[in-house]
Amino acid sequence: MSVKKLFSEPLKVVNIGSPSFKDDYLKQEVEYIHLDWTPPASGNLLLLNQLNQIRPYMDQINQANEKAVQKIKSAEARLIGVKKAFDVIPNMSKNTILHAGPPIEYHKMAGPMKGAIIGALIYEGLAKNEKEAIKLAESGEIEFDSAHHHDAVGPMAGIISASMPVHVLYNIIDKNYSYCTINEGLGKVLRYGANSKDVINRLKWLEKTFQPVMNEALIISEGIDIKSIITQALHMGDECHNRNKASSALFLREIASHILSTTFSDIEKKEVLEFIKNNEHYFLNLSMPYCKLALDSARHIKYSTVVVAMSRNGVDFGIQLSHSNNWYTAPANYVKGLMFPGFTEDDAAPDIGDSAITETCGIGGFAMGGAPAIVHFVGGVVKQAFDYSKAMHEITAGKHQVFTLPPLDFMPTAVGIEITKVIETGVLPIINTGMAHKNAGVGQVGAGLVNPPMACFEKALEGFLKDLKEDNK
Repeated sequence: MSVKKLFSEPLKVVNIGSPSFKDDYLKQEVEYIHLDWTPPASGNLLLLNQLNQIRPYMDQINQANEKAVQKIKSAEARLIGVKKAFDVIPNMSKNTILHAGPPIEYHKMAGPMKGAIIGALIYEGLAKNEKEAIKLAESGEIEFDSAHHHDAVGPMAGIISASMPVHVLYNIIDKNYSYCTINEGLGKVLRYGANSKDVINRLKWLEKTFQPVMNEALIISEGIDIKSIITQALHMGDECHNRNKASSALFLREIASHILSTTFSDIEKKEVLEFIKNNEHYFLNLSMPYCKLALDSARHIKYSTVVVAMSRNGVDFGIQLSHSNNWYTAPANYVKGLMFPGFTEDDAAPDIGDSAITETCGIGGFAMGGAPAIVHFVGGVVKQAFDYSKAMHEITAGKHQVFTLPPLDFMPTAVGIEITKVIETGVLPIINTGMAHKNAGVGQVGAGLVNPPMACFEKALEGFLKDLKEDNK
């Protein structure tokens, strides 16, 4: 086509990339089509070079990722018991305290985590008061470790000590286990760093009454299918991270008759039933270990760039890949959302907790499109919830056909966060979560949305490339 002919015809404008030019087209009443586009890896030459070095191995990587996603989707979890942590969690000692997120030393911990550790030491009888607990925590006599290193997870501070009751989940496909504490409910609770007498008394009741009743009920039940409950709850408006109304009710329906069949007194059975009934977040501490168990079944798959853990300790955000057990960390972001009355954003601690294991497995924030009511809790509008669930498919290696979202035409949730896609697109995983006060013992101050730091994925890419080169020397 000649230049003369080109300019004799009406121009059709395609605006690529920056949306700022749209204003000029609108002012001049010029019709246009806008194409959202950014350069891969935001044009970062170092990252582009690393991605190019990986490309010759993409067939192996894609095969490994397909295997990892299949492992995650195939996991079938049964809740088979509620036991004391010391009796079931691997490498747990009387002086071990597990915490959320990647490993961190006591003196570097955030306020809520320190407060929860103080409470745990008093609960265990290792300290009589806060002063003694702090001295013991600083002495080096207590072994602190990431719960992830022991097949376990915990919300917010995620503290697990020897005597605490934990849910025991078993994967009937890959024969692995996972563990999580019992959700204490809302208000002043250990996971937010509270350690008052009421908090300790509740923990003691969970140990002395709740644990033996629930364990006997689960023996009678021969195991509760947790994956099935998640599947149903996603069709009832839950996303199984911050909204657990349906899932907690479904679990109560499953376990109630077995509790009534135990040999315990009517008073004890009633207390246990009432505790679950009045705790809408009870199921969070079952969805989390389900996701942990499913993702752990995808560990140690050579060349897989799928993320099998996202976790925060209130200071650092860390991710792990299927390919290795290395942590790739960066400073945790602050959650943005709705503050409870009387609090401001300045009151909140950085992002904290193992509960992002739900998003890592394709529920939680990834399933917000099926739980539009959640926007009233974390902020935003319903359309954003839909958009988040759709956008997550840009950065994952697969779809979870069992976990589907009715408001989006039963669209499967995205599963298998893949680091090269995150870096290429610049799209980060979305997490919906609670906010803890920066000081120990105050509790929850709000809820909202947060992303992992991009630096975690950049470090993971660098580490993966280094391993790749070592393997192919």
